[in-house]
Amino acid sequence: MAGAPCLPALQELVQELLKRDAPSNIPEIIDKLFSEIENVDKEAEDEIQEAEVEECSVNLWNWAVTKRMGSVINDEQRAKLRHVACRLALLCEDNSSSEETVRRQILMTMKTGKGWVDTGKAVLADGFLEIAIKSIENLYTRLMKRSNGEADIHVHKADVEKDLFKVLSYQAESAIAQGDFQKSVMCVQRCKDMLMRLPKETCYLSILCYNFGVETYEQKRYEQSSFWLSQSYEIGKMDKRYSTGQEMQAKVLRLLATVYLEWDCKVYQDKALQAISLANKVNLHPAGFFLKIQILLKSGAADEDLSTAVAEIMYHEVSLDFCLNTAKMLLEHNRELVGFDFLKSVAGRFESSPDLGKVILLHIEFLLQRMREPLAKEKIEDLITGHYTGKQLSAETLNQLHIILWDRAAKNYEAKNYPEALQWYNYSLSFYSSGQIDQNLAKLQRNMASCYLHLKQLEQAKEAVKEAERCDPRSIFTQFSVYKIAVLEGNADKAVEAIVSMGKLAEEPAQHEDKLLADGSTATSLLSLAAQIALENEQHAAAIKALEYLSQNSQDCQQVFIALKCLIRLVLSKVIAEPEEKRMKDLDTLLTYLTLAHQKLAEPFTEGSHLTLELRTQVTHWFRKVAWNLAVQFENCPGTMRDFFILSFKFSQFCHPDKAVLIAQKTCLLMAAAIGLEMGRQNTALAEQIELLTQALQHIQACRDIWKALKPTGDFSKDPTDTLLLLYEFEARAKLNDPALESLLESVWDLPQVESKTLETIASLAMEPPAHYPSVCKKALKNALTIHKKQEAVDGVRISKCLHSLIHLSLPSGVIDADACVLEEAWGYFEDALSTVSSADNYPEVETLWLMTRAWNTGIFQYSSGKYKEAEQWCGLGMRFLHHLGSLKSSYESNMIGLYSEVLDKLDRAKGFLPNEE
Repeated sequence: MAGAPCLPALQELVQELLKRDAPSNIPEIIDKLFSEIENVDKEAEDEIQEAEVEECSVNLWNWAVTKRMGSVINDEQRAKLRHVACRLALLCEDNSSSEETVRRQILMTMKTGKGWVDTGKAVLADGFLEIAIKSIENLYTRLMKRSNGEADIHVHKADVEKDLFKVLSYQAESAIAQGDFQKSVMCVQRCKDMLMRLPKETCYLSILCYNFGVETYEQKRYEQSSFWLSQSYEIGKMDKRYSTGQEMQAKVLRLLATVYLEWDCKVYQDKALQAISLANKVNLHPAGFFLKIQILLKSGAADEDLSTAVAEIMYHEVSLDFCLNTAKMLLEHNRELVGFDFLKSVAGRFESSPDLGKVILLHIEFLLQRMREPLAKEKIEDLITGHYTGKQLSAETLNQLHIILWDRAAKNYEAKNYPEALQWYNYSLSFYSSGQIDQNLAKLQRNMASCYLHLKQLEQAKEAVKEAERCDPRSIFTQFSVYKIAVLEGNADKAVEAIVSMGKLAEEPAQHEDKLLADGSTATSLLSLAAQIALENEQHAAAIKALEYLSQNSQDCQQVFIALKCLIRLVLSKVIAEPEEKRMKDLDTLLTYLTLAHQKLAEPFTEGSHLTLELRTQVTHWFRKVAWNLAVQFENCPGTMRDFFILSFKFSQFCHPDKAVLIAQKTCLLMAAAIGLEMGRQNTALAEQIELLTQALQHIQACRDIWKALKPTGDFSKDPTDTLLLLYEFEARAKLNDPALESLLESVWDLPQVESKTLETIASLAMEPPAHYPSVCKKALKNALTIHKKQEAVDGVRISKCLHSLIHLSLPSGVIDADACVLEEAWGYFEDALSTVSSADNYPEVETLWLMTRAWNTGIFQYSSGKYKEAEQWCGLGMRFLHHLGSLKSSYESNMIGLYSEVLDKLDRAKGFLPNEE
C-alpha cells in the first residue's frame, strides 16, 4: 500500500512533461519520474484507477517517441521514459487484460529492453525482456485456445514467433554486453531454430552474430569470436534468398581468419588458411590476398609458398599501392628474395604507369635498409639518367626520393663521413635544373657547404653558400652560413653584417616559411652558436652583435642572462684597455646591458621556466655586484656612477632582504643621493638642477625607509647614516626652496646630541647658492658655538670659523650705516672671540688679525660718519685684539696707535662742544 500515494505525484509530473509548450526542465522531470517509479508497486493495485494510469502510460510512451524524433531528448532519456511508461502499463496488467493490451505490453517491454541494451545498460533490460517472453507465452496460450484447425495453429504460431525471435535476439545482445556467453549462445540457437519458419530473418541473425564476433574480437576473446563468426557464416548460407551476400560472407571469413591469426597462428594456421582461401573463393578482394600472405609469414611458411601466393596476385587487377604494401610487408619480415623479386614483377606490370617511380623508390629504400648501397646507387643513377631523358618522376615521388637521399647524407654527416655525405647530397642536387630557385635547394647548398667546411674546402663552401644566397637570401640559415664563411676568412665587417641580418630575421620569424622558426628557439640557437664561433675565432665585434640580438630575442631567461654576462665581460675588458676619454660610449652600453638584465628579472617568475629560483638568485647577485663594482671603478663619471649605484640597488630588490643586502641597498642609495647633490652643485641649468635635486630627495626617502628596517638588526651607534641623510635632505630641500624645510629644521634643533660639525655643515649649506637662509645659518652656527664652548678642551680653530661666519653674516663688509642692533649683535660675537683668543692657545693668528681688522675698520667707518663715541669703542676693540697678535703685531702697532690717538682727540674735542649737565 506504500506505493499508492506516489502515483498522483507521478501523474502530475507526466502532465507537466506533456504540456504543449515543452518545459525547460525536461531532463530534471525525466530523472524525477525515473526515480519515483521505483516507489510504485503492484501491491497498490486496489487503489489504482487503471484507465487513468493506462492513459498516462500510453501518452508518455507516445510523447517519448515524438520528442525523440524532434531531438528534444536523447537515447538515454527516451529509455528512461519508456521504462516509466512500461512500468505504469504493467501496473494495470491482470489475467482479464484484453488481447490488444497484451500485445501492447509485449511491444512496450520489448522496446524498453532494447532501449536499455542500446544505451549500454543491459542489466536494466533483462527484467523487461523476461516479461516480454512471458507475455508472448500468455498471448500464444490465448491464441491456441481459440484456434480452429491446423491452419489456425500455424498462423498464430508464426504471428507469435516474430516477436519471440526479436526478444531472443535482444536477450542475446544483453548477454553479450554482460559477458554471459552461454546465455547468448542459447538465445541465438533458439533464433536459429526458428529460421526455417522465419527465413527473412536470416540476414539479420547473420549480421548479429558477425557483430558479436567483432565485439569479442576487439575484447581479444578469440575463442568466442571464432564461434560467432563461424555462426555468422553458417547462418548466412542457410537461405540464399535472404543471405547477406557474397561480399559480406567473405568479410566474415576474412575476420575469422584474422582471429585465428592473432589467436595463435601456429596452432590455428590451417584454419586461418582455410578461412581465407574460402573467403577469396567466395569473393575475391585484395584484402584477402594480403591477409593470406600475412598468415603465411606469421606461420613461417617457406619462400616457395610465399612466392606462389604472391604470384597469384599478379593474375588479378590490383592497385599499385596494394602491391607496394605487399612488398613492404614481405621485406619487413626479412623475406628479401620473395620481396625483391615481387618488386621486379610489379615494376614490369606498371612499367607504363606514371607512378612507376614509387616502385623504384621502395626498392631503393629497402636496398639501403639492407646495407646494399652499391645496388641502391645504381638505381639512383638510373633515375638521374631517366630524369634528363624524359622519364621524370612525379613531384610527390621526387620529393620522397629527396627525403631518402638527405636522410642518408645526414647519417653520414653525423658519422663524420663527409665525402660520402657530399655524394648523397650531389645525387639530390642532380635533380635540380640550372638556375632553379627553391628553398629546398638553398637548404641543400647549405648542407653541402657544411660538409665542405669540415673538409677544409673553403672555396667550394663559398660557392655553395653563394648559391644558397641566390635561392633564399632571407633565410636565417643562409645568413648563418654566410657568417661562418666570413668568420673563417677573418672578414669582421662581413661577419657583423651577417649577424645583423640574422638578428633582424630572428625578430620577425612569422614572415618566413620555415616552420623551424615558429617558436623562435631555432633562431636563438643559431645566434648562440654564432656568438660561440666568433669567440673561438676572437671576432669580438661579431660576438657582441650576436649576443646582443640573443639577449633581446631569446625566450629562455637562462640563455638571456648568459648572453648578458658575456656581453658585460667583453665590453668591460674593452673599457679597461681604452683611454678614459673614449670610455663613455662603452659605459653607456654596459648600462644598457644591466638595464635589460633588470627588465628580464622583473618579469613574472614561472615554475616551468628554465631558470630555477636558486639560479635566479645567483644571477641577481652577480649583476648587483657588477653594477656596484662599475660604480666604484668609474668615479670620474659621476652621472654614470650614480646610474650604476641605482641599478645595483634595483637588482638587490630581487634578493632576500638579509642584513648584508639591506646594507648594500642603503649604501647604494646614499651614494646615489650624494652624487646627485654634487651634480646639482656643478649644473648651472635650473631645470636640470631641480630634476637632480628632486631625484636625490627620492633616493634619500627610500634610503631612510631601508635604514629604519636595518637598524634593529645590529649595533649601528657609530654609523653616520642618520647625519648624512639629514644633511642631504637639508641641502636638497634648501636648494629647492621646499616649504618642508622648516619642519626638517625643527627636528634638527630638537636633536639632543647633534654634533657641532653637522651644525656647521648645515650653516654652510644654508648659504650655498641657490639656497639663501641667513637666519638658519646663524642659528646653526650659534648652536655649534655653544657646543664648542662646552668642550673641556677649547678648539680655537673650530670656534674661530664659527665666529668668522657669524660676524660676516651680521656685519657685511663695507657697511657704514649699520643698524645699532646689528652692531650690538656683532659686538657680542667680537666679545666672544676676544674671550676665546685670551683663553685659547690655538686660536689662529690670521683669524685674530681678521677680527682686529674688522673691528678697526668698523670704528673707522663710524669715525668717518661722525660717530666718534662708537668709533672709539670699535677702534678700542681693535686695539685689544692687537695685543693678542704675535709676530704680526709690530707690523700694525705704530700705525694703529697713531690713528687711535687721532680718534681720541677728535672724541675729546667733540665732547668740548657738548653743554654741561646741571
